[in-house]
Amino acid sequence: MNKVFEALAHPTRRQILEMLKGGSKTAGELADAFDVSKPTMSGHFAKLKEAGLIQADQKGTTITYSINMSVLEEVLMGFMGNFGTQKEGKGERA
Repeated sequence: MNKVFEALAHPTRRQILEMLKGGSKTAGELADAFDVSKPTMSGHFAKLKEAGLIQADQKGTTITYSINMSVLEEVLMGFMGNFGTQKEGKGERA
């Protein structure tokens, strides 16, 4: 879970995920949306992949990224579980 939060800590990586919500995009399409170098973008992609938040599909020299919703959902559920959903001793929903 720590790797996911580390990946989500940077605004550029959150924007990449936002862009991928609409569907898969190539590395070039994503990079064109940001005013940073290609190596910097590669670093962001690597962090997101390491956290399991995106998947990469390479065909020739083109890399296409897509969001991995199952990991995002799993982390969100785990995060929410850490806070509990019931009031202590009452059995009621918070």
